[in-house]
Amino acid sequence: MKTIIMAGGRGSRISQLFPNIPKPLIPIGGIPILEREICSLSLQGFRDIILTVGYLADNIIRYFGNGERLGVKIDYFVEDVPLGNAGALFKLRDKIGTEPFLLLNADAAFDIDFNRMLSFHRLHGAMVSLFTHPNSHPYDSGLIVADKDNKVEKWLSKEDERPIWYVNRVNAGLHIIEPKVLDILADKIDLSQKIDLDRQVLKPLCGTGMMYCYDSPEYVKDMGTPERFHQVENDYIKGIINAKNLNQKQKAIFLDRDGVINKYVGFLRNIDDFELIDGVIKAIEYINKSGYLAIVVTNQPVIARGEISWEQLDEIHKKMSTLLGKEGTYIDGIYICPHHPDKGFKGERLAYKLDCDCRKPKPGMLLKAIEDFNIDIAQSYMIGDSDSDVAAGQNAGCLASFKIETNKPNALLNIVSKCLESYS
Repeated sequence: MKTIIMAGGRGSRISQLFPNIPKPLIPIGGIPILEREICSLSLQGFRDIILTVGYLADNIIRYFGNGERLGVKIDYFVEDVPLGNAGALFKLRDKIGTEPFLLLNADAAFDIDFNRMLSFHRLHGAMVSLFTHPNSHPYDSGLIVADKDNKVEKWLSKEDERPIWYVNRVNAGLHIIEPKVLDILADKIDLSQKIDLDRQVLKPLCGTGMMYCYDSPEYVKDMGTPERFHQVENDYIKGIINAKNLNQKQKAIFLDRDGVINKYVGFLRNIDDFELIDGVIKAIEYINKSGYLAIVVTNQPVIARGEISWEQLDEIHKKMSTLLGKEGTYIDGIYICPHHPDKGFKGERLAYKLDCDCRKPKPGMLLKAIEDFNIDIAQSYMIGDSDSDVAAGQNAGCLASFKIETNKPNALLNIVSKCLESYS
């Protein structure tokens, strides 16, 4: 399987820190960012690499050579004339073959379990899989809108009008692509002009059922500005970049929703009643920056009782995602128990009236998150405002479970600070 890395960028915004150095050779902890990417790929078995180069191409070719010292084979495609960020793909079509290929950017810091992503791609029969994740600035990032099966429905660019409430799901610029996509589009694109990957290759696949988003909390960060470069370097020093790879055991802080994140108003049925508790934004920011995953596990019997629809519940969670995202924070995962064992409610949904394994105090939601995110539960915490929350954490095997006072300002912040301080 080939990996194509686009390494031709000039990096004009970061040139004030590194003048006359091509962006892929900018060092993180003394080692060029592209070298770190290639080493990570090699360790996972992706050793057949093509670098597309342009700006200061000779410097890049001289540094990496044929890739032998890094345990990979590197070929080069030199863009003497700029082709756009997808033009080289069509020029390389004969070299790509029939297998899916990884298409990556050389100007982002990442450490990803690509074999896990490839398994997702094959399981879903995707023509394209986009790596998507929550980030700290979704309001000025390209957002991906997907259905419940992760099929991409819409691609909202920064300049596009977006709904009031949305999922913090951002395209990270890492892809798995079937070569057939290039064949399908070859007759529809003017190959003599610059070709834009997002606008001309990927966006036309929205709504076709051919493109999926692979949601992951793993580390991906554009380091194209001085501020982001320093953040990446700091994350490297702390070991966060490698630790976020899902082939490593993760640590998580599990959070109940009502009364912990948003004000408890009884069964929340109306989106207008959703309001974040004071201190929650700062608490989740601390979790995000610590390297822990922030995962919501919430009993929502309003589904079983027939009091709101799945679509209404989804809008409530989109509001939570949007409000947090506007403040630079995010949730890595949400797990919902829609069940309620008691019958006799008007309009109830009988399919959900059962004694399940996921309704807290049972640990089912936590166990599913452990499976999805490779979580070390013995190094993770549960925080809620009820005895059932505490019991769910204990039943799952959390290091500690905490009960906080419902709706109390800064209650979550105080406990999160305690958890992170005890770890450090």
